[in-house]
Amino acid sequence: MATGYASGMREFLVTIINRTEAVDGVFGLDSAGITWEDGPTVHASVDWGKGMRSLNAGAVDAYGVVLVRMDWNCEINMRSRIRWDGLLYQILPETFHANRRKNTIQFNAQAIVNE
Repeated sequence: MATGYASGMREFLVTIINRTEAVDGVFGLDSAGITWEDGPTVHASVDWGKGMRSLNAGAVDAYGVVLVRMDWNCEINMRSRIRWDGLLYQILPETFHANRRKNTIQFNAQAIVNE
């Protein structure tokens, strides 16, 4: 039986954003630019991904990284992006862990600036 995360834990709404099909431009694949498309909005738990030690030490990357947990779905993958709290985040691929049997997905995502 799949358990997933407790519903009280998933208190935020997160929009999943995926790349559209690659386009072959004049100079090759994706040379015309990459486009992204909003997908579904799901309930998730979002928390700061770095520990208090990093925050207290003033680590440069400590403030833009969040830890996201959600129920398993087939819409998100390690190349997806998410929108939460008015900011756009890119999933850090090496942290993406999806377990369909346990009904869980967990990953870290870093805020994207200037896009």
